[in-house]
Order: sequence, then C-alpha cells, then structure tokens
Amino acid sequence: MNNVTKSDDSGQISAVIIPRQDHPVSTSRFSEAALNVLNRLNNEGYKACLVGGAVRDLVLGREPKDFDVGTDAHPEQVRGLFRNARLIGRRFRLAHVRFRGEIIEVATFRAHHDARDDKQDAALSDEGRILRDNVYGTIEEDVIRRDFTVNALYYDIKDHSIIDFVGGMQDLELGVLRLIGDPDQRYREDPVRMLRAIRFSAKLGFTIEQASEEAITANASLLSNVPAARYFDEVLKLFLGHCALTTFEKLRHYGLFAYLFPATDTVLETEEHNFPLMLVSQALRNTDQRLAEGKHVTPAFLFAAFLWEPVRLRAAELVVNGASPIEALQIAGNQITGDQVKTIAIPKRFSYPMREIWNLQARLDRRFGKMPYKVLDHPRFRAAYDFLLLRCGAGEADQELGDWWTRFQEVSDNERQEMIKLVPSNPARGNKKRRRKKKKSSEKDA
Repeated sequence: MNNVTKSDDSGQISAVIIPRQDHPVSTSRFSEAALNVLNRLNNEGYKACLVGGAVRDLVLGREPKDFDVGTDAHPEQVRGLFRNARLIGRRFRLAHVRFRGEIIEVATFRAHHDARDDKQDAALSDEGRILRDNVYGTIEEDVIRRDFTVNALYYDIKDHSIIDFVGGMQDLELGVLRLIGDPDQRYREDPVRMLRAIRFSAKLGFTIEQASEEAITANASLLSNVPAARYFDEVLKLFLGHCALTTFEKLRHYGLFAYLFPATDTVLETEEHNFPLMLVSQALRNTDQRLAEGKHVTPAFLFAAFLWEPVRLRAAELVVNGASPIEALQIAGNQITGDQVKTIAIPKRFSYPMREIWNLQARLDRRFGKMPYKVLDHPRFRAAYDFLLLRCGAGEADQELGDWWTRFQEVSDNERQEMIKLVPSNPARGNKKRRRKKKKSSEKDA
C-alpha cells in the first residue's frame, strides 16, 4: 500500500493517506444525495469528507445505513449553500440536507473545548459530561473528538483518498473496537459511548480493546446521569440493528442493561424460573428475523416484552388484593410504565399500544359469549396474539390457549361458536342461577 504521511503545521498529529487505488471504497456505492452534498461543498472551496460509519461499512463491504458528511463549512454556511437544509440541535449544532426523502447529516469539524472560553459554544457538567459541543476546528482536531478508531476514517471527495489519523484501517482488519484517547475520560464526556461500544461490538462482531472494555465496568454508573429523553433513540439503535439478542446478552454481561430497564433487570437476577429470560430472548430473536426479512418491528412490542414480567408480577399482587385480572393489568401497566419513563422517555405513540398489548392478555383468556369476537376485532389483536405466543413459548402461558386462538382465527363462524361452547369451565354455560317462577294467584291462595 502506497501510504503517504501527512502532518499539520504544529507537527502534533499525522495521518496516513490511502490513495484511491489502495482502498475498496467507490463513489458508485454512495447515495445520490450524499454525492451531491460532497461535490457541492467541494466545488465551493470547502473541505468535504464522508466520515464515520459509512466509510467503515464500505471498507468492510457492508451497505451503509446512512451517509454523514464532515466539513470545515460552518452550519450557517451549509444552510446558505442548500435551500433544502435546516439547522438542528443545541448540544451539537449541525445541518440536515434533504434530497428526495433522504437526509444527509452535515457536521462541522469540532475542536477541543479549551480552544475557546465562550460558554455559548461549549459546556461540560461537573462530571465531565459534554452538555454543549459547538467549538469548530480543523479535520485534525475533529478526529480526536470522535469515539472509536474505526469510526474516524475520512473519505476525501477531492482526491477520493481515505484519511486515517488513528489507525482505524488497521483496527478494521484486526476486528478491534478501540476508543480514541483515554477511555475513562471519553466515557465521562459521554456515557452513551459505553452503549455504542456494545452496539458496534455486536453489530460488527468486533472485540472491545482491553482498556476500552475495562473502563466500561468502572464507569457504568455514569449512565444513570443520562437524560431519559436521550435514551429512547439509543435503545432503538441497540435493538433494531439486526443483532438484538447479541446486544442484549452483551449489555447484561457488562452490567449496563440495569441502567436501561432496572425493573426487568431485577426480575432477571432474582427469579428462580427462567420464563422472563426466555420470553425476552425469543422476542429479540423474532426481532432479528423480522428485520432480516425486511419486515417492520414496532418499538411498542419490544418494550412490552422487556417490561412484561414486572407488569405480570405487580398484577398478580393486585389480584390477590381483590382486583380483577383485567383491572390488575391496567393498574400494573400504568405503574410500571410510569416508573420506566423516568429512565427511558417512551413516547405515548408507543407506550399506549404497549399497554394495550398487556391489557389484552387478560381478555384473551376470557373465551365465552361475545368476548372472543370483540378481542378478535380489536386493533391490537394481532400484536397481542403474537405476544401470547411468546408467553406460551416461554412456558409462562398455557400452550392450549395459544393453540385455541390460532385455530379460532382460521375456522368458520359456526366452528368458532362450537369452540366457545367447548372451552373448559366456560362461565357462559351452566353457571347462571335459575330464576324461581312466580306462583299464580290461585296457587298462592290455595
């Protein structure tokens, strides 16, 4: 490989420049939108690079999920070049440029916080967590601000070379995930990097470099300081990336799952039977399979699976105290959801159907009269039925119940009525008290 070493004026940092003929990345695999943004910035005299996960995935022969651009143009300058751009973010200000439904994220190169004293541009918490990060700099300064070496490769559109400051290409070859800089400091700056380490390790099949790995255990408690609003998107990235089960196992291995789902983690650690673990694991396997088949997975179903056991146990307590099964599930669902949103801010568009899935579990057991037909017509029936099958597969619900509902969907209406009549201990049959006939007046007088 004909590598060229590049240094900045101070001589403090150097990069390996890999020319086009010595790397596998081709613009033919870029999206049209990404290529348009890169070329326009370059033509206007700005440095423009594809950066981050897209370069990493292209080098590995994978299909990038999205394309991010790094540039020395400031956000306002980017907006001036693209009429379809809008500026977003306060903590980390950047531009979103939209082309035919695709959004290209354009971020200005960042510098160290001590490069400027203006608190409007940068701010840290007392623990060292980055609260605001808008100190702009050069590409040489920007690379030090990125998280992992394999995510710090720059594809320069000007000469189609890859710029590697931190040995990212070598770590890609070795299959190693390594933080840039001191791991303890980097995790203090942004504790979510620990979750990203787990996610990339699971997604890429990479091992976490020893120092970066040891610092996860030492700094795990910092995750309790992350705002709940930020966690929701991070959780979706963790479990909707085609490796949900592996990610879950790694989160538990490193003790991080407890900071995302504390009630669930307590159940998994203390219960003797393995119903909860089997249910969650199967839900995550199904998630990976559906995504592999190009099918949609709603976050409501995932959260329902994660939180079901705490809800079920709380509902059981309420039933003992006199609540009906349906009422108990409603109350328990509201209580557990209320506790969970303090950790992860689950939007109502997902928390509401999640609770409906739980509430329908009690109704699925009421197979008498018109109830099965009402449940079958419910908008959440399919999700609730799939959830019931998960419970059956984990051994927590009776398989007969799951089989009954499977057949009930397939047969004719006459057969459905016969199925309802044959349900054991059907409260619709044989339990009604006979009303005493009123005596005729003649009989009464006699």
